[in-house]
Amino acid sequence: MSKLFSGIVILLVLAGCNTMQGLGKDVKAGGEALERASKK
Repeated sequence: MSKLFSGIVILLVLAGCNTMQGLGKDVKAGGEALERASKK
């Protein structure tokens, strides 16, 4: 289940970033989402 979730997050990050600056923000947000999911 967590692999599926992380795969979805990665796809959303890659689809949502338009610039390298945006990529950094998206990766950070994705990492934070994974941390929250892992703490549950």
